[in-house]
Amino acid sequence: MAIIQQIIFLAILGIVGWLVFKRASLIRNTILLGRDEDRADQPAVRFATMLRIAFGQKKMFDRPLIGIMHFVVYAGFLLINIEVLEIVLDGIFGKHRLFAPFLGSFYTFLISFFEFLAVGVLVTCAIFLIRRTFLKVERFQPSRHREMNGWPQLDGKIILLFEIVLMIAILTMNATDTVLQEMGSQHYTRTGDFAFSHFLKPVFANWNETSLVIYERFAWWFHILGIFTFAAYVTYSKHLHIVLAFPNTYFSRLTPKGEMNNMPDITKEVKIMLGLTEAMETNGEENAIPERFGAKDVPDLSWKNLMDAYSCTECGRCTEACPANITGKKLSPRKIMMDTRDRLEDIGRIMQANDGKFVEDGKSLMGDYISNEEILACTTCNACVQECPILINPLDIILQLRRYKIMDEAQAPGAWNAMFQNLDTNQAPWKFSPGDRFNWADKLRNEV
Repeated sequence: MAIIQQIIFLAILGIVGWLVFKRASLIRNTILLGRDEDRADQPAVRFATMLRIAFGQKKMFDRPLIGIMHFVVYAGFLLINIEVLEIVLDGIFGKHRLFAPFLGSFYTFLISFFEFLAVGVLVTCAIFLIRRTFLKVERFQPSRHREMNGWPQLDGKIILLFEIVLMIAILTMNATDTVLQEMGSQHYTRTGDFAFSHFLKPVFANWNETSLVIYERFAWWFHILGIFTFAAYVTYSKHLHIVLAFPNTYFSRLTPKGEMNNMPDITKEVKIMLGLTEAMETNGEENAIPERFGAKDVPDLSWKNLMDAYSCTECGRCTEACPANITGKKLSPRKIMMDTRDRLEDIGRIMQANDGKFVEDGKSLMGDYISNEEILACTTCNACVQECPILINPLDIILQLRRYKIMDEAQAPGAWNAMFQNLDTNQAPWKFSPGDRFNWADKLRNEV
């Protein structure tokens, strides 16, 4: 019987591993569709940023109570996986509590510590679920934010329920295990009571040995299959940020947030026009004009922009801080990131159907997913960038989409075109002589 269980466990482990690897490979391939961008500089600074922001959850503590609760779930997720390691090894080798004989009383302390984390995760997830379902936190409401309609709203609740059920499975499994130990049941190594599960022992006090073994095995299988399901599910969920937050913060921008990246080709042309540099020739021809200014679809964005999209937690802090959104405009930085990820998902399905190659489907990120009205509403204030807990930069995507509409399709609003012309002819946004640019300063001096 034990051999059959081992074979079944190994088969399930192999299938889940293959599914996760296949999905991870697709995500990697779609991210690599983006333009190359060098983010390998200053590795020490990048590593420190990752430790502070991703591992240390620094920006979550801008809101202390929520930050503490999120840290409880995060720490619990990381550390409880040590117990999952034992369960996996038990399944592979057909053992039960493999580490207990080697660790002695420390094993009881360790499992008690994991139970403390499990209770913390259970309580915190219950509070988060109540907030989402009954307290109606504004930034999660689909009535106010259309991007939260349907699956995004459901996804967050599924994960919270999932974690609550898994924590209950751990605690009840440990409770029945210790009851069986006291009965002297075969294969149940004596460890003593654990910190929290022993409070559940009275629930099982009148059960016979057979019923206890059946429930303990059921809880064991339910827990590990739940973990495997979670591992596969998370690659399709916003909770992919559990993994991607680390590389995403490591490769984040190190320059000041207000510094916009100039377009190299435009910078070069301006310098040539001003006589600051000379036109260079390559292979006997002048440097070629780029195929496209800005970004129309995800391959025009950088790989880091695409990693940002997959890393988005959909927390809505960016949208909550966006002045355009606050004043009723359609722009939602969260929606920009979600739309970019949706486009990547669609492209991923196309690649799967075409042996890993992307075949044009007649759609593009700009127009089919994101509208002109959204990108034109952006004030480039960087509030969304400042708020993101894992250093995602929605503004960079907005700017590239806007550059495409204005420079490639010449679809700037009339008022913008007038400003561009004034900047070109008068070196100021307003239509007056360049010689009068500093008249306002003379008036200011007179007032002083």
